[in-house]
Amino acid sequence: MYTLSMDSAMNRDYKQYQEDITDDIKTCIETLECQPILFVGSGFSRRYADGLDWPSLIKKLISECPEVDKQFAFYKQRNESLIDIGSILSDKYASWAWGDGNVHFPKQLFDESYKASIYVKYIISQYCKELKIIKSEQCAREIESLQEICPHSIITTNYDNVINEIFPEYQDIIGQEVLKTSYDSIGEIFKIHGSCEKPSSLVFDREDYDDFSKKKKYLSAKLLTFFAEHPLLFIGYSAEDDNIKSIISDIDEIISDNETIIPNIYMLKRDEQITDKSYPLTEINITTENNKNVRIKYIVANDFTWVYKAFAAQPSMKNVSPKVLRALLARNYKLVNSDIPKHIAQLDYSRLTSLACENGELEKLYGITDGDSYDAFSANYCYVISDLASQMGYSSWNYVQQLLQKIKEVSGIDIKATNNQYHQLVTTGKKGTVHKYSREALQLLTKAKNNEPFDVEV
Repeated sequence: MYTLSMDSAMNRDYKQYQEDITDDIKTCIETLECQPILFVGSGFSRRYADGLDWPSLIKKLISECPEVDKQFAFYKQRNESLIDIGSILSDKYASWAWGDGNVHFPKQLFDESYKASIYVKYIISQYCKELKIIKSEQCAREIESLQEICPHSIITTNYDNVINEIFPEYQDIIGQEVLKTSYDSIGEIFKIHGSCEKPSSLVFDREDYDDFSKKKKYLSAKLLTFFAEHPLLFIGYSAEDDNIKSIISDIDEIISDNETIIPNIYMLKRDEQITDKSYPLTEINITTENNKNVRIKYIVANDFTWVYKAFAAQPSMKNVSPKVLRALLARNYKLVNSDIPKHIAQLDYSRLTSLACENGELEKLYGITDGDSYDAFSANYCYVISDLASQMGYSSWNYVQQLLQKIKEVSGIDIKATNNQYHQLVTTGKKGTVHKYSREALQLLTKAKNNEPFDVEV
């Protein structure tokens, strides 16, 4: 007989930290039943391609333009924001381009249709195009694990193509083009601050950021469904980054309350000082644009391989082409919203109705034939973890996960590690799985919640 205690002993080392974080990530993915979304910042390009962060990029631009006769510190003392220094550099590079620097820029950029900022953006784009992935064993190992995630989509504020090298089948959606996306996209890279392939699209100076801010609410509205329904992993950002604060503010409005952590958002932080005895933070408070404190999950690592592998634990998208899925979605959207209303396509409505109503028939029409049936599952295993949370009066599955961890600490038994009377790992596809829980599991968790004595018999 075990009695739950909040003070249960635990080996809090880095191995345990990895196990706890991995278990939480897997639970999140299983609960939401969809692929993660990656949100990629400048730290990502620094890690995998020796790219520059924002201050370093500004310093590089200062050093390479003869029209700039002062050092970085001079401009930083007079401008609180690097964005305003960007505006100064836009003017300096324009003066250089129309003078002695003329030979450094393509002739077509001297057309009156371009803004004066095009010259500094052209230089930035050339630098970004030169970035190549570092050839090292650790880098290759991490990237291979990252690719296995098969993310639903990727969002980035980076200008470069480093992420494109890693996910070559994903399609760029640049800047405000995301607003024109009319269907539930998949397999896309949203470059919300522009791309080096289109220098004029870069969000760089004050004018650009003011324009971006005006349109940001429409962009956020377009992406909020992604943020609410998918696991979200921030890579290459600081918790103090303005982009993070902005996004978290938007997400918090719809999926969290004052008492709970946002259960599906993770921030990955690099720490070279981690040792085998470390047990880093698992969550962090972020002060949003509205000066509200919001809790999100936090992952600290030096080698990111194990983190990426945790997010790749549900390989339902493996061997599936994002191009094919994207084309299928786009064609379906056009069919429903255009071709059918305009009578371009003629439908056999009786046949279509039959396919839509008969279980599995529509999937066969699309060539989906490998999915396993759920009909053979025991009726006793009727809960996923979010169902358990609802049954127990919790607002988030995260609380159930905490109870499972406490049961493990007290009894020494991880009921999720095997198939037993509390838990079954169920195959949902060729390689996909989902954790199902029984009524006995609900009873056990309820006792743990109420600090009542309990037995764990596996």
